[in-house]
Amino acid sequence: MSISNKILDWNSAKEKVNQWKNQNFKVVFTNGCFDIIHPGHVDYLEKAKRLGDKLVIGLNSDHSIKILKGATRPINDASYRQTILSAFEFVDAVVLFEEETPLNLIQELKPDILVKGGDYTVENIVGAKEIIRNGGKVEIISFLEGYSSTKVITKIQNLRRKS
Repeated sequence: MSISNKILDWNSAKEKVNQWKNQNFKVVFTNGCFDIIHPGHVDYLEKAKRLGDKLVIGLNSDHSIKILKGATRPINDASYRQTILSAFEFVDAVVLFEEETPLNLIQELKPDILVKGGDYTVENIVGAKEIIRNGGKVEIISFLEGYSSTKVITKIQNLRRKS
């Protein structure tokens, strides 16, 4: 599947997820900003995909990231981030959401498995109650130590100060 075919709007994503479910594929959903892709993201997303057959990423919009992380973020705009994520062979769909949380998107798509990173517990994962209520599962994947977008940004800022 080409990169551009993986970047979906909400309606297309819902149709695609329903099609996959009708084909008995297990749909995995995760979400995030994915502002500066690093090895921790790659490891996390690859592990998420292994939990099912199809991996859908709910991607925070630029506006959503500014609310969550402040006026200086995102570093890379939504189109950039969608393209990078869609290039991974283990990613099957990328869907942008404008809200602070992906709850509405999760309720719309009804994935079989909801995945978040190791800094979460099931109790504080947005959409977990809804997924479990629908018979799905919630999984937490531990992070690859030493990687974060914030660390990369700080390193770049420190290098700029030195020059």
